[in-house]
Amino acid sequence: ALLATPAIVLAAGNANKEISTATTHAMMAGNAADAATAVMHFHHVINCLVGPKSKMFDSAVGNPCKGMGNGALNDVAAKTKQYETLQQALQLAEQAVHAKNLQETQQYSARISKMLRQANTGG
Repeated sequence: ALLATPAIVLAAGNANKEISTATTHAMMAGNAADAATAVMHFHHVINCLVGPKSKMFDSAVGNPCKGMGNGALNDVAAKTKQYETLQQALQLAEQAVHAKNLQETQQYSARISKMLRQANTGG
């Protein structure tokens, strides 16, 4: 029982780092000079949320959350408000990678960043 507790704490710490990194990349997408760069940052958001073992993970764009955990969605408790918020952010990020122009990427960036900040406070 004593060994299980540190693992739980470690997983939560990883999730917070992953969510923070995803938030940073969502904001970077909003500040990108072109849509292609913004889309790359949305892929980073997805990678941080799903983790390297997911079919949705795109290794070609890189993993800014490497070594932090298994993806925020895998490192938080399922069926919680935090998990639901991360799922919503993931769905938006999946849509955002198809954005056609900077105005669209900036709108997605604002919405995804807000959701991720909410998720990082547990909700």
